[in-house]
Amino acid sequence: MPTLDDVGLAAGVSRGTVSNVFNRPELVRPELRERVEAAARALGYGGPDPKGRLLKEGRFNAIGFMPPGAYAIAEMVRSPYGRELLMGAASACDAAGATLSLVNGTDETRMASIREALVDGFILGNVVDIDVVASVKRRRLPFAILESDAGADVNSIRIDARSGAIAAVRHLARLGHKRFAILSIRRTVGPAIVHRPGHTDRALMAGFALDHQRLQGFEAALAEASLSIADVPVIETTPGDPHAGSAVFDHCPQATAIMTMSDWQAITVLDEARRRGIDVPGQVSVVGFDGTAEAARTMPSLTTVAHDIVGKARLAAEMVLENGSPRQVVMPVELVVRGSTGKPPSAFPARK
Repeated sequence: MPTLDDVGLAAGVSRGTVSNVFNRPELVRPELRERVEAAARALGYGGPDPKGRLLKEGRFNAIGFMPPGAYAIAEMVRSPYGRELLMGAASACDAAGATLSLVNGTDETRMASIREALVDGFILGNVVDIDVVASVKRRRLPFAILESDAGADVNSIRIDARSGAIAAVRHLARLGHKRFAILSIRRTVGPAIVHRPGHTDRALMAGFALDHQRLQGFEAALAEASLSIADVPVIETTPGDPHAGSAVFDHCPQATAIMTMSDWQAITVLDEARRRGIDVPGQVSVVGFDGTAEAARTMPSLTTVAHDIVGKARLAAEMVLENGSPRQVVMPVELVVRGSTGKPPSAFPARK
């Protein structure tokens, strides 16, 4: 492969002049620049290897975004919530002239991705284990965490999940619902995990702090309605599990109100209800959690606990790009009532 020295020899100029032609052309006279470019074309030289410059400068002008949990990049792109996170982070990178890189967050790749990603900082979708944060700190890179409070020395942005869950239950209770089911998020890969009422082992499998905060909100608001969360079935599914709707209808046939922890799950429930001929909200009400744009386009449109997903990720990227003093931000949520919730049926509905 031809080198800078080869081009310089062919053009009759120094190696430094050739370097300036490709990296700082404004410093070279036009006629000299044309001579060097002609020599480079004749030799088939396309310019210096960018890897060498990046390694020399120690900066890549890029942020790495790691999806939450043990999810791969494809899951992030498939998810309505994930796409809006990416949109927010990308908008901040666009404004700063930086690049957004997706970094795999699966169990097998997570630590290697942190060590090896060619980025200047990270947005972590959530903290799965302390080693992830420790690994980023060892690289001395700025980072921000979504949906976790990792202390006063770490950038974090999370939502007021507990109050959102309380608002969802209060809304359904005011409508008259007394038979609830909860569709929680499984943070590891695998089939649905069913926690039946009355079973002593009802702890979430590797749940995030966000998930437990929502459960605490559900529990508090159910207690306000003289109901116990111990009597409510809880089913964990990955957000994109196409069988999430089947799991909740098969295992919770008496529920008239289904509370989910993501819009993606709720959309799956609506799809399965349509397939089975179950009327929403005539026979069962469904509440999502996120406030994605897609939730407003479902049939019926989805009642959901909403927050500014795009703004959350944009702020996280700005924190990383600015690399200033750490901030901890708690974003508000809002219950958006739409067509997927209504009064419970007067008689218990027959389900197909």
